[in-house]
Amino acid sequence: MSTPYPFTAIVGMRDLQLGLLLNAVSPRIGGVLVRGEKGTAKSTAVRALASLMPPLRVVAGCRFACDPAAPDPGCPDGPHEEAGTGESRPARMVELPVGASEDRLVGALDIERALSEGVKAFEPGLLADAHRGILYVDEVNLLHDHLVDLLLDAAAMGASYVEREGVSVRHASRFLLVGTMNPEEGELRPQLLDRFGLTVEVAASREPDERVEVVRRRLAYDDDPEGFAARWAGDEERLRERIAAARALLPRVRLGDGALRQITATCAAFEVDGMRADLVMARTATALAAWAGRTEVEQADVRQAALLALPHRRRRAPFDAPGLDEDKLDRTLEENSPRTDEEPAPPDGDGPDGDGPDGGPDGGGGLPPQGPPPEGAADASGASSPPPETGTGEGSEGAEDPGAPVPRQTGRSVSETPPTGEPDPQAPAAAQPTAATGEPFRTRVLTVPGLGEGAAGRRSRARTAHGRTTGARRPHGALGTLHLAATVRAAAPHQHARGRRGSGLLVRRDDLREAVREGREGNLVLFVVDASGSMAARQRMSAVKGAVLSLLLDAYQRRDKVGMVTFRRGEAEVALPPTSSVDAAAARLETLPTGGRTPLAAGLVRAREVLRVERLRDPARRALLVTVTDGRATGGPEPLARARQAARLLAADGVASVVVDCEAGHVRLGLARELAAELGGEAVTLDELRADAVTDLVRHTTDARTVRRAA
Repeated sequence: MSTPYPFTAIVGMRDLQLGLLLNAVSPRIGGVLVRGEKGTAKSTAVRALASLMPPLRVVAGCRFACDPAAPDPGCPDGPHEEAGTGESRPARMVELPVGASEDRLVGALDIERALSEGVKAFEPGLLADAHRGILYVDEVNLLHDHLVDLLLDAAAMGASYVEREGVSVRHASRFLLVGTMNPEEGELRPQLLDRFGLTVEVAASREPDERVEVVRRRLAYDDDPEGFAARWAGDEERLRERIAAARALLPRVRLGDGALRQITATCAAFEVDGMRADLVMARTATALAAWAGRTEVEQADVRQAALLALPHRRRRAPFDAPGLDEDKLDRTLEENSPRTDEEPAPPDGDGPDGDGPDGGPDGGGGLPPQGPPPEGAADASGASSPPPETGTGEGSEGAEDPGAPVPRQTGRSVSETPPTGEPDPQAPAAAQPTAATGEPFRTRVLTVPGLGEGAAGRRSRARTAHGRTTGARRPHGALGTLHLAATVRAAAPHQHARGRRGSGLLVRRDDLREAVREGREGNLVLFVVDASGSMAARQRMSAVKGAVLSLLLDAYQRRDKVGMVTFRRGEAEVALPPTSSVDAAAARLETLPTGGRTPLAAGLVRAREVLRVERLRDPARRALLVTVTDGRATGGPEPLARARQAARLLAADGVASVVVDCEAGHVRLGLARELAAELGGEAVTLDELRADAVTDLVRHTTDARTVRRAA
């Protein structure tokens, strides 16, 4: 096994280290979610923590790591009536890969043996391997939602349940849960965020001296891992002893009524949902007191617990980053501090024992000094306040076609000169300020027609591993979810030929049938936004941005990938390549400038190229093209003909399309609806986009083509 990077050698990262250590002291806190950009030592810190965990005594031969002093009475390998002293082994750190299956996570029952031989054979999964250790999920935001649900349920209940076709297995599963994620790659749903006890934000330091120390230590470790670890062995051992001491002290820590009132008042002040936040804060504050060597929870502990337990739980506007108003936190704590004759502890947590600003005896969240840096380097953590967060220097990973259809322009013609009231297309960008974004609203559901097989989500129909059962089929490879009724029907006609005379059913491999399930998938929603001068006229752009923001919020809730192409001033650009980070799309939308001519053909051509590349990268994820425009096309030779041609090419590719018609005024040309007809999709106005509209937004693409052929 390779030598892990020493935990005490990590430069800065005080909040991350503290969150991990508190969970090591009290696993009932519920784990920690580490959010941060790539290359900030998230994975390194988790792996380093595993070497600090005390060794375990386990029952010899038990696959579920039962404690000899108190074996699990329901252990599948039990009963362990005379376990004795057992054997010692290091605590495990189990990594859950993003592509893991449900059977790999919770374990698998051998259905074939259960049916044909009557044997209940169970193969433990990762939840059993992680019992009494650490379960680490890198890029947890990319894990399928149903796996995250199973994972967090096991963490909350301390047990894993496997039930398939009437056969049930239960085993203990208590572990320190750590998840890491890069917010740029997509967020976790709020319901899942709430299940993590603590959250920590990490970012690389912008201080040159800090970064120098990070690189120096990492290079020294890469050159000689064993030697580097040996130079930090003393600090590692002291930290290991302190974890054990805090664990022993934890049951004796008293959470007084005054501290408990501060906890509940803080949760109420920040309007968190449910009672989980109160419980997590109480457990965290208790662990902080034990970590500091105290038997009484103080106000500084409550404050630090709030900073770790509440940012991801507070109510916030869509796409707002997690965070906590510390001034409001201090006011709430002061207003609910116990009224005694003694002077209350100041908000920064400086207590009578000389504790540092985070409530620990050494400052910086109660972490021990990082020791003398190797090879004579200066210690980067000597300041009394935590330095900017940084890491160890390790990466944590991570031709245009002819133009687009503009419907035939009837009524008045669209000249090359912008309509009255529109910004001058020749004016500099600074003279064309961006429009404010209108208020978001709940949109109607836009779906891709047909039945897909893409990533699990909540938008379009798809064949999935989870959902309602719609049929049965012979298994291709390993048996998935057994369809019991179909299996019995397949086996029943052959019982006489197989010599079965009495009761019971003889089932063979060829009789097995697996369930075909239908659920929902997440799609790629590609926005093509007209940012030309015609859209800026009459302050329409504010309403348009509000509509796109509403669709982005809907995409976030339905687990879609999103991308954005904008066109203005004679050209089109990819404002946001397809990504799972809907927050990034919302940020780009906010600063979207407007003005200039309307190169509609260029926008559609660029969208077609983006979809082509994305189809190669992720063939199973189907796309929905949402074009937001008033349908005008100006600039370049034959803009209308090129626009029609580009639209027909997209329709020939089978791309599902919706055109959001942004045309306003008493005289309407109906250009957006003609564009939708060329795309083979549906046109919808801004008002019809709202969820309370009566009309359906998306019709089956093949139906639309049939209508066009008939015409």
